Amino acid sequence: MVNPSDLQDSSAGPAGSAPELLALHAVRLKGVASDDEAAARYGLDPEVVREALLDHEARGWVTRRAFAGTRGWTLTDAGRTEGERQLSGELAESGLGPFVRERYETFLAHNARCLRACTDWQVRPDGAGRLAVNDHGDAVWDGRVLDELTELGGVIDLLSEELGLRIGRLGGYGPRFTGALARVRRGELSWVDRVKEDSCHTVWMELHEDLLATLGIARGEEPAARA
Repeated sequence: MVNPSDLQDSSAGPAGSAPELLALHAVRLKGVASDDEAAARYGLDPEVVREALLDHEARGWVTRRAFAGTRGWTLTDAGRTEGERQLSGELAESGLGPFVRERYETFLAHNARCLRACTDWQVRPDGAGRLAVNDHGDAVWDGRVLDELTELGGVIDLLSEELGLRIGRLGGYGPRFTGALARVRRGELSWVDRVKEDSCHTVWMELHEDLLATLGIARGEEPAARA
């Protein structure tokens, strides 16, 4: 529920973030990102992002890595700390800390549902008390999972709309999630959980990481989800 006092925070439009911070943050969200991938995350000028990442490399905040055929920038520990410091300052300046934390707690209350739905899309009972790879031959099972993901799409759509109206970089997650789900319903089944693409699972996990970074919360320090 949106509190009346929150509405005034969006009256002047969403709070923006500097391109240099967005470049650093995009690398965190993507895990490994090329210049173009980091630029595309927030629709930034690739040349601006390229220069920012080179500056960040000189400061020891990012480094180039190659892993499993993927090459790109990754954050160093110092870069992770610096990114959280800048995000914390941005949040303090906006005065939206309590608002973002409330939305994070709402997200957390649904997190296990999304992880379970994605797991159920991958495996299902084989009738003999074991789990087997889901071959998507059981329309009832898959339909139940898609119904759950549709409900979760409504959750992430509302959250990202409320957040994005106040802090621009936190918007857009809902359309990305529901866009992936639409592809699944058209028969592109891998868009529930495929990696390195905006699948339902990727988008959900990216919002989770975004909220953790914004609030400066480590995964091992997360509060228990409230029912």
